[in-house]
Amino acid sequence: MWVLLQPRLFFAKLKVAFIAAIFAASPLVFYQLWQFVAPGLYQNEKRYVIPFVLFASLFFLLGAGFCYQVVLPIAYAFFLDEYKTIGVQATLRISEYFSFTSRMLLAFGVTFELPVLAFFFARVGLITHRTLLDFFRYSVVGIFIVAAVLTPGPDVASQLLLAGPLLLLYLVSIGVAYAFGTRRDENEE
Repeated sequence: MWVLLQPRLFFAKLKVAFIAAIFAASPLVFYQLWQFVAPGLYQNEKRYVIPFVLFASLFFLLGAGFCYQVVLPIAYAFFLDEYKTIGVQATLRISEYFSFTSRMLLAFGVTFELPVLAFFFARVGLITHRTLLDFFRYSVVGIFIVAAVLTPGPDVASQLLLAGPLLLLYLVSIGVAYAFGTRRDENEE
């Protein structure tokens, strides 16, 4: 039995190292993403590389921090309470714990990029705050679909814990698009 546990422990260590590497290398990952997009941009749009990398990394880490501090304690308490209601003693396996935790951390980190993308698309002129307001109802449905896909398991609690902040981030994105969007002349429209 001891021999069977060693590969699980080894892969758990690898998974933790991989997730830690993603978070530690997030500024470099966002810089490389910018370098991929930069050839298609105008010269005045290329100057946003440093703010993009800084804010993308910041929001990625804020999303993961929010997940770790707020969402995971609520989600695990919910799961443990569900086991108690049916009278079963809950046992957590380390592989399932790391799998769920890493997926949730990455999902929240990625979804917290919404204001950064709104800033970038508004500065380029692809979206405006009016566009975001016009598609608000569709976005609510889309946010709940994305939350259902990104959260592992069929539980509603983790879906709501992801959809709620996403809705707030969408509203923040509307404000970001309004504040930083390119202004068009009235005659141009």
